[in-house]
Amino acid sequence: MSLYAVHYTYDERADERAARRPEHLAHFRSLADAGKVPVIGRYGDSLEPGALIVLDVDSLAEAEDIVAHDPYVLAGLVPAHAIREWPAFGAWPGRDFPA
Repeated sequence: MSLYAVHYTYDERADERAARRPEHLAHFRSLADAGKVPVIGRYGDSLEPGALIVLDVDSLAEAEDIVAHDPYVLAGLVPAHAIREWPAFGAWPGRDFPA
């Protein structure tokens, strides 16, 4: 399994995103229950609106598939996103600091 950091960029359609939020969260909650989404959240500052999603999956293709099936993405409410492999370590289960 590899970690992938997914950065979403949102646009001004906050009301449309709010209407689809339950579907969006259900999508990621089911993946979290399967151990594939350790953390997700929108940014809380006043900079570029968006979110960070961390995926713990087998491949970039699987990460891309998860994003492609997000109700926000399907509705065109994420005008830009980036998926990057993220070989993180630290206080994360199974990813201790290197010796």
